[in-house]
Amino acid sequence: MHDILDTQAAAPRFHQTFHHDAAQTRAELGRGLLAAQATIEPKFLYDELGSCLFSAVTHLPEYYPTRTEAQIMARHAGDIAQRAGNVQTLIDLGAGDCAKAESLFPTLLPQQYVPVDISVDYLRAAVRRLQAAHPALEIVALGQDFSHAISLPDDVLDEGRLFFYPGSSIGNCAPAQALAMLRRIRAHCSAGGGLLIGVDRLKSPQILVPAYDDALQVTAAFNRNLLLHLNRILDTDFQLEDWRHVARFNSAESRIEMHLQAAARVTVCWPEGEREFAAGESIHTENSYKYRPQAFAAMLQEAGYRDIEHWTDTNGWFSVFHARA
Repeated sequence: MHDILDTQAAAPRFHQTFHHDAAQTRAELGRGLLAAQATIEPKFLYDELGSCLFSAVTHLPEYYPTRTEAQIMARHAGDIAQRAGNVQTLIDLGAGDCAKAESLFPTLLPQQYVPVDISVDYLRAAVRRLQAAHPALEIVALGQDFSHAISLPDDVLDEGRLFFYPGSSIGNCAPAQALAMLRRIRAHCSAGGGLLIGVDRLKSPQILVPAYDDALQVTAAFNRNLLLHLNRILDTDFQLEDWRHVARFNSAESRIEMHLQAAARVTVCWPEGEREFAAGESIHTENSYKYRPQAFAAMLQEAGYRDIEHWTDTNGWFSVFHARA
């Protein structure tokens, strides 16, 4: 186990396995826009500006998941470290600015940190900051889309792997997709390894909806920025003033949905096609499924994990699970 306060400088290594296939991406986005319910995958929310806007969202008073998860992990840091054991490699899925994982360094004392994110430029900047703050920590950064496959390079240590998937990002996946994701993670866990994951719990819509529709409209900016991203990569002609952000709770599916709703009848064009949207018709941009703790523990078991433990906050709004592979 190394001392992360050591001043011996290390150089971060960066592996970029995610590369935009322009034709494939355009075809995927075109299909989404032409579907009966127009849908764009949430990964397209996270261009460089989108990543910055989401970081701002996490500081909003309405957005409880980030601070509640942080409180749980701070309060139970000793228990988490004891259960995690000898963590040689901390693999951070959807690392963003790396701040959540960084808060775990003093107790987990990883030998190696592996942040993974689809937003390559944003991740590069985060890694530069992190390496300066922790010069002795070995960092192997992966610019990767892990939503459908996980690929770890040879310089990621085999032993003592702890996967970290915070922020209830697993909620962006439908339950069947979430189960498949959990199984993929488990397949890459080494002997004695495991998963530390944040899960948002089912609660009143009066608490849930404002977390995705804040008074300052930062979440609205985050969602509407998707249209600017589409204009760049698909050459669409979206105009921001034609679209409004909508967040609603779907009780039948136990999920928050984010949509971009047409304020009036509008036709959107791009080189390969066009779509007319009626007033009130929407583009579905994100889901965030909410779980009861027993249901998520059952999903972990179905995915092949064992010895499952979880911690929560005093309100019972959020859970942090640890499970052994």
